[in-house]
Amino acid sequence: MKKYDFDAPVNRHNTNSYKWDSLDMENVIPLWVADMDFKTAPCIIEALKKRVEHGVFGYTRVPDEYYEATINWFKRRHNWEIQATDIIYTSGVVPAISAIIKALTNPGDKVIIQTPVYNCFFSSIRNNECEPSENTLKYNGDYYTIDFEDLERRVADPKAKLLLLCNPHNPSGRVWNYNELSRIYDICKKNDVIVVSDEIHCELVYPPFVYIPFCSLSEEVAANSIACVSPSKSFNIAGLQIANIICRNEEMRKRIDKAININEVCDVNPFGVLATIAAYNEGEEWLTELIDYLQGNYEYLVSFFNNELPDYPVTKLEGTYLVWVDFRKSGISSGELEEKLIRDGGVWLNPGSMYGTDGEGFMRINIACQRQRLEEGLKRLAKILKKGEY
Repeated sequence: MKKYDFDAPVNRHNTNSYKWDSLDMENVIPLWVADMDFKTAPCIIEALKKRVEHGVFGYTRVPDEYYEATINWFKRRHNWEIQATDIIYTSGVVPAISAIIKALTNPGDKVIIQTPVYNCFFSSIRNNECEPSENTLKYNGDYYTIDFEDLERRVADPKAKLLLLCNPHNPSGRVWNYNELSRIYDICKKNDVIVVSDEIHCELVYPPFVYIPFCSLSEEVAANSIACVSPSKSFNIAGLQIANIICRNEEMRKRIDKAININEVCDVNPFGVLATIAAYNEGEEWLTELIDYLQGNYEYLVSFFNNELPDYPVTKLEGTYLVWVDFRKSGISSGELEEKLIRDGGVWLNPGSMYGTDGEGFMRINIACQRQRLEEGLKRLAKILKKGEY
């Protein structure tokens, strides 16, 4: 018997929600921004309630308990040995990535990304006056793989300094396996390109697939790569702004710590700290049920597309709650389709063009919502696509 009710409706209107309140249109179902419409784990809510009752919210020091919770979580769930000295806390994974780029590159350097990929990778690179080098993933109809030959060419470029890995990958839904991760490291090692792995979606993986922390591949890899993790996606606490950079290499860690301070993202709020401790110490049962519910949502979506929209292939989902769908047969751009769906259909998806030119014609659908809401959103989507009047 399930302990948690993910079907329970939650009204997020008028909460200053970026996802729900960005349009003055209350009839639109938002299946776009990557946060969930579920209340977070009760253990987190209780921890925050206690802190609120104290009534003083001054500057916060991060206690030993925070490091212990993080270390124990990744050891217990993923067999990844982290030391307290490896951890640099900050306000989010995007600020973390930006600080790492600032620390380990110079203006004009290249940072390799595997497109289509999370849109903030582009901005983090360009904001640090570097150039994105796009290692385009191979699309095989409903699945993505890495173009290793192209990766080898890009890594060999003397200007290439970093590879931003996304694992699990947003928006393709891939969870990179051991062989893929090992080959990435071997290629990058030849040319002293450092792998920076964004692993924010690491807990949202569906059986039989397994998340492998990049830095856990070996001691050598741990000493020469960096990971960014956070409970924000898995426990729906992105607004609490908390994340960790995991870096075993002391020299790189010092440079990153300096950049964190230069970027002024070295302080975190008390709620993020307490939420992380509660999530990692007490939230595992809730997370297990969440993953089961999300997998059910994905299976429902696949069945819906097979029956109602067979012309639009759904990419296989191994991890994340973000489903990548090929809408190229609609005959219009993803940006035009986004506008059409909002205006005439009352449903909001992310246009694939956000994630690089390789995403054009695709759309990203956030399935982290109540099943009933997903069902209605997909019905609205099908109604517009079946009309074909663009």
